[in-house]
Amino acid sequence: MSQLKLVTRQVGPWSMNTYALICPTTRQSVLIDPGDDPDTLQEMLAESQPVAILLTHTHVDHIGALPAMRNALDVPVMGNDGPHEPGGKDIQADRWLHDGDTVSVGDYTLRVVYTPGHIGDQICFVLENDHRVIVGDTIFDGGPGRTWSSEGFKTTLLTLRNAVLTWPDDTVCYPGHGPHFRLGDRRAEIEQFLAKDHGDFFGDATWDMGD
Repeated sequence: MSQLKLVTRQVGPWSMNTYALICPTTRQSVLIDPGDDPDTLQEMLAESQPVAILLTHTHVDHIGALPAMRNALDVPVMGNDGPHEPGGKDIQADRWLHDGDTVSVGDYTLRVVYTPGHIGDQICFVLENDHRVIVGDTIFDGGPGRTWSSEGFKTTLLTLRNAVLTWPDDTVCYPGHGPHFRLGDRRAEIEQFLAKDHGDFFGDATWDMGD
């Protein structure tokens, strides 16, 4: 069985990675994180049949073009209804997604993993029977997503232990910013990061922080 086609573009002033997943047999598609530039987003979906707009979280750089794309595509909007301070936006979703829920894209399935820390409504989309995960701002190649309180940072540490590190080494993470990366290439660094005492830290972290 062939894989879902993954199309990505960087949009907006924060160079946010937006994604389209397209079923190669039915041509059904989903758009993930419509951050900016509706024309580019439409081009990503060319010759496909969009069935949903999915949100990894509600920071403005990830949903800036949501109103335009909701109007243009007329498909359900799906995201998580967790707390979204600071900086998250209230949205009207057609379906709230929670840990373990699934979304169909033609012959394929995405599984939702709840990964709070960066923000309380952060989720990832695991491509079932695949090695790819759309991780939003949960984790980047160089470190976890920024946090705005020590409580948020401690939540990030739990998310890394209890969710991210349970994925296989061949998992390829597709983040909201920066390059995609193989989890196994960062596992040792993440484990060392988790072994350190970070006190009441919050903010921008890197895997080698504290070395």
